[in-house]
Amino acid sequence: MKRGLGFGKIGMNLGSLKLADKKPEEELANKPVAEDSGGGGGFGKIMGADSGGFGKISAANTSSAPSTKTVPDQRNEEDVDIAKVMGFSGFASGKPKKAQQFDVEAMFATAAKSAQEANLVNNQKLEDEGRQHLDSDFILPTASSESSKKSSDSEKKKPEKVQKPEVDKTKKGSDDSDSDSDDSSDDDMIGPVPPSSTQNENEDEGEDSEGEKEESVVDKIPRSHEIKLVHGDKAITSLSLDPSGARVISGGIDYDLKLWDFAGMDPSLRSFRKIRPCESHVLNSLEYSTTGDKILVVSGNAQPKVLDRDGGELFECVKGDQYVLDQARNKGHTAAGSCGAWHPKIKSEFLTSAADATLRLWLVEDNGRKTKQVIKCKSRKNGLRTNPTACTYSRDGLLVCGACIDGSIKMWDHRKNFVNVALNMEGAHQNGSEITCVQFGYDNRLVATRSNDETLKLWDVRMFKKYINCANGLFSRFAQTECCFSPDDRLILTGTSMEKGDKAGKLIFFDKETFDKAFEMEVGNSHVIRAAWHPKLNQIMVGSGDGVVRVYYDPERSIRGAKLCMVKKRTEAKQVNYIATQRIITPYALPLFKEGNERQKSTYRQMVKDRKDPTRSKNPEPPQLIKGTGGKTAQGGSTLHSWMAKQIAVKNKDDHIDPRERILRHAKDAAENPYWVDNAYQKTQPKPIFREIGDDEPPEKMTKKETFG
Repeated sequence: MKRGLGFGKIGMNLGSLKLADKKPEEELANKPVAEDSGGGGGFGKIMGADSGGFGKISAANTSSAPSTKTVPDQRNEEDVDIAKVMGFSGFASGKPKKAQQFDVEAMFATAAKSAQEANLVNNQKLEDEGRQHLDSDFILPTASSESSKKSSDSEKKKPEKVQKPEVDKTKKGSDDSDSDSDDSSDDDMIGPVPPSSTQNENEDEGEDSEGEKEESVVDKIPRSHEIKLVHGDKAITSLSLDPSGARVISGGIDYDLKLWDFAGMDPSLRSFRKIRPCESHVLNSLEYSTTGDKILVVSGNAQPKVLDRDGGELFECVKGDQYVLDQARNKGHTAAGSCGAWHPKIKSEFLTSAADATLRLWLVEDNGRKTKQVIKCKSRKNGLRTNPTACTYSRDGLLVCGACIDGSIKMWDHRKNFVNVALNMEGAHQNGSEITCVQFGYDNRLVATRSNDETLKLWDVRMFKKYINCANGLFSRFAQTECCFSPDDRLILTGTSMEKGDKAGKLIFFDKETFDKAFEMEVGNSHVIRAAWHPKLNQIMVGSGDGVVRVYYDPERSIRGAKLCMVKKRTEAKQVNYIATQRIITPYALPLFKEGNERQKSTYRQMVKDRKDPTRSKNPEPPQLIKGTGGKTAQGGSTLHSWMAKQIAVKNKDDHIDPRERILRHAKDAAENPYWVDNAYQKTQPKPIFREIGDDEPPEKMTKKETFG
């Protein structure tokens, strides 16, 4: 009886394969004998008498074979035939496959060698570019040159297409896969394919291209776009941004303070408030508090002010007595203020400097009525007073720094009393030239100072004996010229004033490490006084001598700030259109064509009527009708006071008597009955002795009767 095996729609006749023609001895020699003959069917196993399977063997033969002996596993021809038919031949090949081996040290050595060669080529390129840069003069880069350079660089940096190694396609037929696996050497390896030399070269080229794509420090300067905030016509002497970067305040020589809100402005760029906080005094310094809710105003007078966020005055510091010589006994400054700063950690404390040779610490809780601490600035050379021109706190608030007009820089420890100086550098700048700005870096170790002696110097507080770097030839006309650090703490920028023959002031960027001139840009057609680089917005604010605040930004690198107001639609003024109907008088027209029978009333007559109406004319109330009240002069007798005055003064019966005669009428009574003077001299001088008049007595010493007789 022939048996058939079926899997779904696929069927085959197992009898045609002649699986039972071989002898049982050969089957026993080629296959292991199963211990349990009562199991189920399987491939290449000996089955029981009542079970179906491939290669059926009778129960008699199985019982005669030893049950414990095992034979090495080898494939028979019928098993190979069945595997080919079922498509299982690709699951396990006849010969064992070798595991793939990697030489890790050789791979690392190859990668290191290729990287060294690439670095050598890049270093050679950089040296050649540096020599060309030193040989050529400094050229101001423009937007067109930068765009062309970027395009050329991008063309150079395009990686060449690398042909990928061909991979053997998957074989569809099982027979073809068996034959290919025997012939090809790739099937003998197990594991991932090792990286080829072309792939290593591509990776090295990719690393080189990424290194070339790294932006330089100059490329990170936001300068592609510019907006102008018009403050006025005169120079801007103070400029500040709040910590969040939402608002800008500017002050100038015109005594005005303007507040700008980026989120509330449209492209017209108009300020939302204009105030004059210190009347006719120049605003030398403006600064937002660390929380952004208060504004410190230091002007040309001796009384700093603190305003709220919207420009309303919170309090004004008290003024000291200028006749008190000891400034420690004064409650406030006695001379013009020069600079101010908020404490970076204590939000209620601020610092001011003035021309009375003092720095003063104030607290907001005291509302400016008294000073928390007074710091006296004295020169170490001669011991005389010296006026501070700039002041600031360190980034951590532990140092109070003051720069004086004698060229010295002094620092006090905030945790101790302010009698002894913690750090002192005499002769840091030229004596007599103002140090216009002193600024701590973001690392809290380096200090930059800008002076009117045309220098910008960098100091290290750890070695405060000599400057680290110095830049010369920076002309400045103003006592408020500023310097600041970039947000990444790699650049220092400052402004210059126009000299004779210059067309514009310049904003110059210096590398902090080498102090080489990294970049410079001309700003408008006037001097550059104030400069600030906001770390959150990544935008540069420049206050110029023409009364314009210029904001430089990059749409890709900058956030918020000037970008908010430039995308808005310009708000136009609302216009109200109306048509005034004129009265046309046609006296001889027919009644049908007349506009109206009502006669137009005269405005003059209506005005006269309104004038008589106290409500419409808003006539003030008249005074009271009682005499002597409401500002009217009344006749005497209407009030008690007037009646008494009338009785005493007006109706006096003795007005016709001479005053001298009225006094002398008591002379006889006084001589006969002395009461006041004579009783005191009765014992010592009973007879009055009068001064005798000499012959040589001048006329002015004699009485009128004695002189004229």
